[in-house]
Amino acid sequence: MKVAGVREFGGPQALELVEVPEPVPGPGEVRVRVHAATVNPTDTYLRNGAYRKLLKHGPPWVAGMEAAGVLDAVGEGADVGDLRIGDPVVAIVLPTGPRGGAYAEQVVVPAGSVARAPSGASHAEAATLPMNGLTAQLTLDMLALAPGQTLAVTGAAGAYGGLVIQLAKDAGLRVLADASDRDRELVTRLGADVVVPRGDDVAARLRELAPGGVDALADGSVQEALVLPAIRDGGQIAAVRPFTAELERGITLRQVWVHTYATEQAKLDRLCRLAEKGALDMRVARTFPAAEAAEAHRVLQAGGTRGRLVLEF
Repeated sequence: MKVAGVREFGGPQALELVEVPEPVPGPGEVRVRVHAATVNPTDTYLRNGAYRKLLKHGPPWVAGMEAAGVLDAVGEGADVGDLRIGDPVVAIVLPTGPRGGAYAEQVVVPAGSVARAPSGASHAEAATLPMNGLTAQLTLDMLALAPGQTLAVTGAAGAYGGLVIQLAKDAGLRVLADASDRDRELVTRLGADVVVPRGDDVAARLRELAPGGVDALADGSVQEALVLPAIRDGGQIAAVRPFTAELERGITLRQVWVHTYATEQAKLDRLCRLAEKGALDMRVARTFPAAEAAEAHRVLQAGGTRGRLVLEF
């Protein structure tokens, strides 16, 4: 089978199509014939070698944390519920593991990492849910806010930020978000109660709306110390990258690592069902043939993309 991988770490040009043996699912595992795999910022760290100490296999190294396709094979003892061979599914994939990531014609993952794809969604659309959706759900689970409490979201127009907003509204939270002028309409449509302009003064703008400070903040754009003043004394901040700022005023850090939810099948299934009824957006910005993975990474690094870039196999 073909994978879009790297044999030497480097820039986008390091990505190439490579032929590797077809994987076989072991006990408790399933194989997915991948039709779409998203391109996320975390993928660039595997490609450029930043994750080299975490890798549990040799080259080619294959990035990608979320995929959509069809169930292709079921290993001994794997519990797939009512899924059958050929059914459309989504999967969260851990690329630092021994089997590599989702940029592949076939992936093998634990049965708990797979759920039925949203009815009516294309493979490209469905592929935007597993990793980003579970990261957003984990964020809210860790913050454990009660209905009516206030959550601020930075990077609200991004894939993670947008899903946090929609899941937070589903949980009955008041949501404040930041956005550029061009993204204000999008973030409002996603469900934010109030949208403030992006910028270095975002904490002050949030404080105007929540004078005592917000109960928690999901820092999708990794602003760290810049946004801490927006949080009330004893509040919380959720970080999706290693947090480097010094905490203050009793604020608690919730460090969000999605790999801890990699086999939370019930949560992944719930995300798919929410998307199925239109409560979660599946935003695809652009698709690329797998052979053009390098170009997809160039577009990602150029910034400004709204929705996910997707490789198609």
